[in-house]
Amino acid sequence: MSKTKKTLPSGVGKVLKRLHYPFDVILVSVRWYVAYSRSLRNLEEMMAERGVDVDHSTVHRWVIKLVPLFEKAFLRHKRPVGGSWRMDETYIKMGGQWKYLYRAVDKGGNTVDFLLRARRDRVAARRYFEKGIERNGEPETVTIDKSGANLAALDALNAKPETPIRIRQIKYLNNIVEQDHRAIKRMVRPMMGFKDFRCARIILSGIEIMHMIRKGQMKGDNSRSVAEQFYSLAK
Repeated sequence: MSKTKKTLPSGVGKVLKRLHYPFDVILVSVRWYVAYSRSLRNLEEMMAERGVDVDHSTVHRWVIKLVPLFEKAFLRHKRPVGGSWRMDETYIKMGGQWKYLYRAVDKGGNTVDFLLRARRDRVAARRYFEKGIERNGEPETVTIDKSGANLAALDALNAKPETPIRIRQIKYLNNIVEQDHRAIKRMVRPMMGFKDFRCARIILSGIEIMHMIRKGQMKGDNSRSVAEQFYSLAK
């Protein structure tokens, strides 16, 4: 087992203190959870069918520990997005209450960024835009629905720059991001609602990473499979 630890990437070795399973088993389990509409108990059964006896809580722990590392790695390899953003928020249930996942795509359907917030208001919307701009640069145009909170957030950002962001409030132009929400919501549904905000944020990050890889948003050899691209983030 010590030999296996020596072969681990340094970042992974820091978060996985003890390896009771081969690293490839861990990677497969994490990818399956964020890539497919399956619950943790489904994964426990699927691994058992393959001769691997692992508890669903162990898989959950692997996801929570490794996904933040994968997200950092993915950001270094993410392709640039376009300057025309379509932004909207969708509902995510957590502990029996609705929380809000802010998301945007460019006009080509590429994911710009995402942010889970407890409230749906101007502060949350502004934080989302600040995060998106920090990671992707300032957009030329942002299309939103009739949300007053989103408009207020953009107006606040436009109070500073010399060249303000063009704002469009045209609902039908946001169909592309509303359709993109469905891929995320389809993944979340079998998870039966999140219990913890931090865990929800991490798991949603993993789901978003897989979604972006599928859309071809990762730099590198596009001849590699989606699984191979995901596993490369652990190197």
